[in-house]
Amino acid sequence: MGPMNNSSISIDQVAQLRIDFLNDKAARLSQNAITVNPISQVALDHAIVAAFDPSVNHRVDYWPVTNQKKSGRCWLFAGLNFLKQHVIEELKVDTFEFSQTYLHFWDKFEKCNWFLTAMIEMADRPLDDRTIATMLAGPNDDGGQWDMFVSLVEKYGVVPKYAMPETESSSNTAAMNKLLKTFLRRAALELRSAVSTAGDVEALRLQFVAQAYRILSIHLGTPPTKFIWQWSDKDRVVHGQGEMTPQEFAKQYIKVDLADYVALVHDPRQGSSYGEALTVDHLGNVVGGRATRYINAEIATIKGLVKQALVDGQAVWFGCDVNQQFDRTNGLWDAAIYDYEGTLGVALDMTKAERMESGESAMTHAMVFTGVDIQDEQIRRFRVENSWGDDRADKGFDTMNDSWFDEYVFEVALPQSALPAELAKALTATPRVLPLWDPLGALA
Repeated sequence: MGPMNNSSISIDQVAQLRIDFLNDKAARLSQNAITVNPISQVALDHAIVAAFDPSVNHRVDYWPVTNQKKSGRCWLFAGLNFLKQHVIEELKVDTFEFSQTYLHFWDKFEKCNWFLTAMIEMADRPLDDRTIATMLAGPNDDGGQWDMFVSLVEKYGVVPKYAMPETESSSNTAAMNKLLKTFLRRAALELRSAVSTAGDVEALRLQFVAQAYRILSIHLGTPPTKFIWQWSDKDRVVHGQGEMTPQEFAKQYIKVDLADYVALVHDPRQGSSYGEALTVDHLGNVVGGRATRYINAEIATIKGLVKQALVDGQAVWFGCDVNQQFDRTNGLWDAAIYDYEGTLGVALDMTKAERMESGESAMTHAMVFTGVDIQDEQIRRFRVENSWGDDRADKGFDTMNDSWFDEYVFEVALPQSALPAELAKALTATPRVLPLWDPLGALA
């Protein structure tokens, strides 16, 4: 503790800080403004807001947005919103919505088994082992990744929304998640004890899996195994398909090969290489399902591939840091829309790599690109389908300036056939394993 004593702040230094602040007219002006207004309103660059135009010259969406409400299911909503484009075209309807609750149930259920399996596997490690501690901190959170979404659809299929509608707990997950955390943490301790005493660990795991199913069924309803499928097209002609299973529904109406899609990420940190295959230790949901796997690519390459997909009429799933430079009310994204540095008079700038390394930025939200505006072959902005309802922005669709993409987009899902040769090589390469707490292990 000796050296720390040299860093003690004296009362005289505090007095001088007060004098310096009171003599700083810019600081006092900001104080007067921010003590009676949200700092986001004071720092908002109205010149940037005034220059925003939500129109794009390449657009694939003509349907209403969805609403995840008070839940962290954005990655599931984004995945299903990506798929619905093809269903709407196939059925010749104005809109269509999958049941998000259906996949939410199976994600929670599979995550329980994933967690329990990991606790058995790592039972010889101490509880303060960083991987175990990270899993115990969030054993069954709402968030997810692209490959986790694919694993769910491939195993359980999909259903239309009416076949498994929203419940109180699907739309407001906090209470359910708290109970699941308690349940899983207790189960982890019991499993560790059973391993150490040579108990029947497998029987205990299956008992906990059954209890997880019970908890989830009480909160979310029991997932259907069959349902009657009938719909009305744009011309009000009623069509009937009869009884279908979720797997049959997925096979008939999902027209994209999800197994062909790969997640591209942008990791500019020192030690990372573009064209490199990556994975994250113990990150996933379905035991025996698709592994979480990325290919690291330059942001210009990722942006160009997204642009081409949109020009070709295909929406694109993506993950980003929603907590940065975003005017939520107007649905506007620009790398400089908030001048916090000018408002506070302090330096806040960091590179994307520095934000990742310091814990300032990671993927926190997933959405769908549904449009792009191109002038003189240059991207100006993107149209984004969010899942926060239609009472904000352009009926729930946001507008992202090109500058924001570079700084805060982390991941996109694209077909393997779209990859340039230098990235396609990584499809068969052995991935470098990142620890679970790495920023690329963040769940949207």
